[in-house]
Amino acid sequence: MMLKWLRPRQTVGFLTEIDIDDLLSQGIRGLLLDLDNTIVAWDQHDVEHEVQEWIHRAKASALALCLVTNAKLDRVERAIKPLGIPYVALARKPMLRGFKKAMQMLGTAPGETAMVGDQIFTDVLGANLLGVHSILIELPDPKEQWWMKGTRRLEKWVMKRQKPSKA
Repeated sequence: MMLKWLRPRQTVGFLTEIDIDDLLSQGIRGLLLDLDNTIVAWDQHDVEHEVQEWIHRAKASALALCLVTNAKLDRVERAIKPLGIPYVALARKPMLRGFKKAMQMLGTAPGETAMVGDQIFTDVLGANLLGVHSILIELPDPKEQWWMKGTRRLEKWVMKRQKPSKA
């Protein structure tokens, strides 16, 4: 059934709730991160201090980080450059090419990689299709483009039918 490809392995309310040591204990060596509504709010460029600290802790651990986003290059560079994280912009998620490129950059295989993002039909679907550990950020009321309202309603419908366990 199609819904299995849309079910995240893990859900959290915010990026900083992800336990870095728990990921490492599961054999995760590479962490792919979405940009909008994951590292920064959709229309923002500045990374909040709490998120910066979490990223620095993750980088100081054995985790290798890479941004995988559908956002344009100029937006990515403004937001992510100060963090020193490699990135794949215009990834066209859920297509697999961007995920594969990021894993190649990190030197990780799907079974030792996790993807963190806020969208089921891009981040979770692409990760699951590759066998990457998918982590969905469930924001209560994300600010985003007007056309995402319909997608969010469909995501809620999917989540009601196959609710993953909270991390």
